[in-house]
Order: sequence, then C-alpha cells, then structure tokens
Amino acid sequence: MNQRFLNGLLALMAGCFVNYVGDKLLGVKMELFSGLSTFSFAWIVDVFVLPFFVGLLVAWIFGMGAKWLCYFPPLFVRCFSYAQILYFTGVPHGSILNPMGWWGLYVILAMESAAIGGILGEVMIKNVYGRSAVASSNSQDDLLKEES
Repeated sequence: MNQRFLNGLLALMAGCFVNYVGDKLLGVKMELFSGLSTFSFAWIVDVFVLPFFVGLLVAWIFGMGAKWLCYFPPLFVRCFSYAQILYFTGVPHGSILNPMGWWGLYVILAMESAAIGGILGEVMIKNVYGRSAVASSNSQDDLLKEES
C-alpha cells in the first residue's frame, strides 16, 4: 500500500477520533435543539474550536494536501452522530432533532473551522507558505545585481 494513502487514512481516523471524543467530553449534541440554551459556550467550542484543532492534527499527520483532507473528519463525525440519534438513541425529552437545513449549516461551520486549522497547520507545522529558501535567496541576489 502507498505510504501517502496510509498517512491519509491515519490522519482521517485520528481526526475523527479526536472530534468524537471532544464531542463526548464537551457533552454537546449539536444535532439537537433545546431552545436558546442550545447555543452555549460549549456549543461554540464544539463547532469552532474543536474542529480547528482537528484540522491542525490532520495537517500535522498528513502534511501537504491536508487542507483538502481536513474537511472530512467533522463531516463523518457529524453524520454518524445524526444517524445515531435518528436511528438508535432517539431524541431526548425537551429537545427536537434539528432539520437538515440547520444541521447542514452547523456542519458547514465545523468543516470550515477544520479547513482553517488545516491551512494553518500546513503553514505553521509543515512550513510550506511562500517561496522556498533557495528561490528567495536567488531572487534577492538577482535584485542586488540589478541595483548595482
């Protein structure tokens, strides 16, 4: 098997694991609506901060191209959680299952947060932003020669 494929699979599994465990630790079920109390600080952390760190983790494991791969862990975990509530555990008393439109909006927000983490992970962890050291030093030498 290709090493790149294995790294991608490992990054996806690690991202899904961290996202799922983070959801359980925060105790937030973003698929449910319980009134305005739904939108708590823990909910905000679950939608924006946790996927950001999942994106960073995927970028750290996978490297170049993680900005495309980091979209999937929040999507997989959110779909699994929605199906789990819909088909297995049921909706608790006092809550309703979010309609697909609202749930989709929340999933997109989580995926975009993961994408920001993936992009910043490539920039910071793998140091891939900008020109390479060889190209930048050559261009500076060319500028100095032109000025002389």
